[in-house]
Amino acid sequence: MKIEVRTRSQLFSRYREYVAAGSLARASRMAGALALALALMPGMVSRAAAAVGPNEKPESLSKVDNDLLDDISRRSFRYFWQNTDLQTGLVLDRARFDGKPEDVSWHKNISSIAATGFGLTAYCIAAEHRWISPDRARNRIRMALRFFAYHAQQKHGWFYHFLDATTGRREWKSEISSIDTALLLAGILTARQAFPDDPEIVRLSNLIYDRVDFPWMLNGDQLFLSHGWKPETGFLPYRWDTYSEAGILYALAIGSPTHPISPDSWFGWKLPIVHAGGYAYIGGGPLFIQQYSQAWLDLRNRSYSEVPMDDRVVPRVNVLENAILATRAQQALGIDLSQRYRGYSAKVWGITASDSAKGYVAWGGSPNDSRIDGTVVPSAAAGSAMFAPDICIPALRAMLLQYGRKVYGRYGFADAFNPTTGWVSRYVIGIDVGITLLSAEDLRTGNVWRWFMSNTDIERALDMIGLVPKSPVDREQTSSDMANHQEEPSDPSKRKRLTNQDTGPEIQVGTRHQIPASAFKFKIPVPPQQTE
Repeated sequence: MKIEVRTRSQLFSRYREYVAAGSLARASRMAGALALALALMPGMVSRAAAAVGPNEKPESLSKVDNDLLDDISRRSFRYFWQNTDLQTGLVLDRARFDGKPEDVSWHKNISSIAATGFGLTAYCIAAEHRWISPDRARNRIRMALRFFAYHAQQKHGWFYHFLDATTGRREWKSEISSIDTALLLAGILTARQAFPDDPEIVRLSNLIYDRVDFPWMLNGDQLFLSHGWKPETGFLPYRWDTYSEAGILYALAIGSPTHPISPDSWFGWKLPIVHAGGYAYIGGGPLFIQQYSQAWLDLRNRSYSEVPMDDRVVPRVNVLENAILATRAQQALGIDLSQRYRGYSAKVWGITASDSAKGYVAWGGSPNDSRIDGTVVPSAAAGSAMFAPDICIPALRAMLLQYGRKVYGRYGFADAFNPTTGWVSRYVIGIDVGITLLSAEDLRTGNVWRWFMSNTDIERALDMIGLVPKSPVDREQTSSDMANHQEEPSDPSKRKRLTNQDTGPEIQVGTRHQIPASAFKFKIPVPPQQTE
């Protein structure tokens, strides 16, 4: 069955038909749908404001943008509030899109430690907005911290990826996961800073973070952490040695007060170039690798200090431009593929790791990816709202207006849907809901960035890496660059690519470059502030 698309004019026509036929109940429901459509009419979309200091207020979003993000955020928070075990504090990996109890046994009670990290951050956001009381948020946070401090299975402080939400025991023979432990720690340290006057939250957060043995996860390597460990086979044969979502992992490892690793681990990553939609950017296909670390790490007002580079010629990566390019490439890819898949357009676009009609797929990026089948993943645009609100917010609005309740429900958007075939995922996935909520909050208020970056351990890590606060001149330049940012043309031949001027010498995909501290320039757009 195809997904039915209704424009505002179609809704109004149907409303008049119901009134004329005397079907008042249907007319009332249609009036509600029409009111929602009118309330979400596209208005002026606010761009990210110029870089500001940590105590300054950025510009505000337009009311229609803020209202849309507020509704998405409240629904996203509902996922974490209603899908957490009340004994362990563990958040389910996924839940039914319609909110009904799960009826598939293989993942009925499976939790994810990464989703739990997003959940801990979600409680802080909800308390700040008074969606729940601060006391209720504290209770949920304490519950999870007690479990991870005293009861969760762990190895050198690292935790298993998937756990039974009720018993807390390892599930699916999953690995001790370095990146998922990092996302959990990000949530824990966010909670520590959001509730600094709660002695139990502070004490348990310190215990859990201080216990993590980061050098152990190096497994003998000098620089790069392993993806994980299994009791049956030992360390996994993969390392975090490529540009990815692991920035948050390395920041936590370098800043550890008890078991740190060398700041040199931040550098030397392989820098694969992805070509998509007429753009070229550094990273991988799925957009989440550009999003997860930056949901907590606020690098807007930092730049690398001058470090002697000897005689080496090194690539330079502007991470702000890279994240924006990756996001715009997704939109352009949707435009380019719109003739093949009728659901794609300049307004409806976005692919990242998600459910599909054929199962879970880590897709996105190259148009040559044969797995692309017309599926749209809302968290691709939602998770990049903090980078490119001018295209991401209209995308979310278009999905809602065109497909309505078929794709938007109790917890926000379904994990994925396919306008071409009519398929809609039965589920929402915790980490996709989480990045949607955190990106919206960073854009609206900057709260998550503010809390996480107040950690002295993270401050120390960035200082050791060489990421220092920008000078007023550099901040003014960032402001000017962002104010002058122009829409990219639809013609692929005219779209912006990374050039040698942006990256230094040409980078061969898959080759490793030893990159000193001055090689990168991280600049993230400052989020507009919700009006008081």
